Amino acid sequence: MSKYRRCHFGRTYFFTVVTNQRHKILTTERGRIALRKAISEVRIERPFRITAIVLLPDHLHTIWELPEGDIDYSTRWRRIKSLFTQFWIASGGAETERSESRKKRNERGIWQRRFFEHTCRDDKDLKRCIDYIHVNPLKHGLVSHVRDWQWSSFHRYVTEGEYLPEWGDAAEWYGDEFSQFE
Repeated sequence: MSKYRRCHFGRTYFFTVVTNQRHKILTTERGRIALRKAISEVRIERPFRITAIVLLPDHLHTIWELPEGDIDYSTRWRRIKSLFTQFWIASGGAETERSESRKKRNERGIWQRRFFEHTCRDDKDLKRCIDYIHVNPLKHGLVSHVRDWQWSSFHRYVTEGEYLPEWGDAAEWYGDEFSQFE
């Protein structure tokens, strides 16, 4: 079994979580409801603050701030994925074909097993991660303007004056500044 190195210091983390076989379920009404319920329940059990988030059809990016002295984001993700799966299946959602390995482990075909994590090292790194989250729908060709993607904390940041509404037009974002997150 592989050993995955996870960061065990800091309080602010960037995550990428992907559906199994990149199944496009997260921006469906059923997917959004299941995810909202799963995150809400886990935040009651194990609090965390969502600094930024974007929901795409087959993956999500988010930044969390954990409480002082609490670095257990893995348990939070395990619970969110598990609860989402329960809510998704109970509401009639389908899963992708399961591999023999998944069947042996009694795993559902909803999520990829792992997730990507990056510890935000300082304010500059945090800002870069927030920008990456908000520009992601543009990067994937889903919109021509960041403001046009509805499932993003970008709109909250505009309301708070952190971004102008026209920030993130397609002409601005061609380059590999964010390639480490792919």
